[in-house]
Amino acid sequence: MAVRQNTLWEKFFKPVFQLLVDEKPLRQLYESIDWHKESDRFRSSELVYPHYYSSQNFHGIEGGYLNPSAPVSYDAVTQYVLPPNETWVRQELINAIKGQPRTILDLGCGTGSTTLMLKKAFPDAEVIGLDLSPYMLVMAEYKAKQAGLDIQWLHGKAEATSFKDARFDLITASLLFHETPPSIARAILQECFRLLVPGGQVVILDGNQQTLRHTPWLTDIFEEPYIKAYATSSVDAWLGAVGFESVCTETVWLTNQVSWGLKPIPVEKVTPQWSVEVDKLDSQEIAAPAL
Repeated sequence: MAVRQNTLWEKFFKPVFQLLVDEKPLRQLYESIDWHKESDRFRSSELVYPHYYSSQNFHGIEGGYLNPSAPVSYDAVTQYVLPPNETWVRQELINAIKGQPRTILDLGCGTGSTTLMLKKAFPDAEVIGLDLSPYMLVMAEYKAKQAGLDIQWLHGKAEATSFKDARFDLITASLLFHETPPSIARAILQECFRLLVPGGQVVILDGNQQTLRHTPWLTDIFEEPYIKAYATSSVDAWLGAVGFESVCTETVWLTNQVSWGLKPIPVEKVTPQWSVEVDKLDSQEIAAPAL
């Protein structure tokens, strides 16, 4: 794993995580997988990696999530950056879901941690995880097989999927928006609006924007090229601008937030009864009274 030097992560926080994480099983897992062969099973030949993704390093790793070692270390690190408990934090996204969705799309699914929880919560639903990194999808599939869960994994861009309109009841995204430029985040939400059925729901779990605005040192811990722009933005405003209704954001353990919105259900135009009677009258020929 090629890691950039002189970052806060490399100088201060990586040594702490090395004390917390046992690297031996991670190394064994990495060496047990033919990453080139396995990633080719997911890789879309038509996909061109967007510049905002392929040109940046994430978490100080050269190549970001297009480095095959990234998915092996991702879960080990994430469990400590979602205090007080990663599962509790991700569960708040599940708790925000309304009804019983039959079709679910998890955008930027990464190694599938939230995707697996969605399938467990809604076992009869069709669940699809989509990510830009074929290496992350290899790990996601590995975890799903270990859990005995039937989930479809696809390689693609969250802001430009190939699904037809009104394909899903529920669309989710966990820890995605702070890793995209605001313009792309808004494009992703526009795509969510297109893909949802009327009355469908979008639910987003990410860093708490208010906390990040007031603690700028947090944005420097990891190499996240877009997190400062995310911190000064508003997911609520993005959702409203796209057209979502019932928009709401709730704080999760101060460090994170869950935001959601509903795609409006079109109201059928109902012609008042009095208007119908007037139309009938206008259409009739009224004879003049005899003199």
